[in-house]
Amino acid sequence: MTDHHGDRPHEVRAFFAPRAADWDAKFPDDGPAYAAGVAELGLREGEKVLDAGCGTGRALPALRAAVGPGGTVLGADLTPEMLAAAVGAGRARQAALLLADVTRLPLRDAALDAVFAAGLVSHLPDSAAGLAELARVVRPGGRLALFHPIGRAALAARKGRPLTPDDLRAEPNLRPLLAGSSWDLVRYVDEDARYLALAVRRG
Repeated sequence: MTDHHGDRPHEVRAFFAPRAADWDAKFPDDGPAYAAGVAELGLREGEKVLDAGCGTGRALPALRAAVGPGGTVLGADLTPEMLAAAVGAGRARQAALLLADVTRLPLRDAALDAVFAAGLVSHLPDSAAGLAELARVVRPGGRLALFHPIGRAALAARKGRPLTPDDLRAEPNLRPLLAGSSWDLVRYVDEDARYLALAVRRG
């Protein structure tokens, strides 16, 4: 299936860079939704987790709380301005921040227990390859949460666009996309207040 939403890295940077400074102020009430999304990963003390496309790092405090001081929290993003905003918000204390393309992560195979990815899939230039790279760095049985603080219909309405059948985040499209990238979709929620697709790494 063609990904009509994919962006090349320079286009992603061009979109997010000028928005980074005001990003959190634009969405001030998303914190509890992020915490609830992180909770779905079922992280345990001492585990290793990546926030892929972490932006300003809104999930990082919840991820750190979940894995505790002995765990590892990484935040990776392509846009320096977003990472700078995360640092400015004090979130670098919660995680190691990486300026990195999540389709080419500087991590060894099976290094992680889980990945949290908020709003990431629609920005991947090749969604199948991007999901396969996330699978590469997660151990067999590890988890992936694809998250957004509002559902697909609410997001489309916010952007003034209709929902289309080819939306890759729709369950009939996402399930085979994940399956082809070594992930099994185990939970799918798409309601006004949140979007969550939870998958487990095969292996």
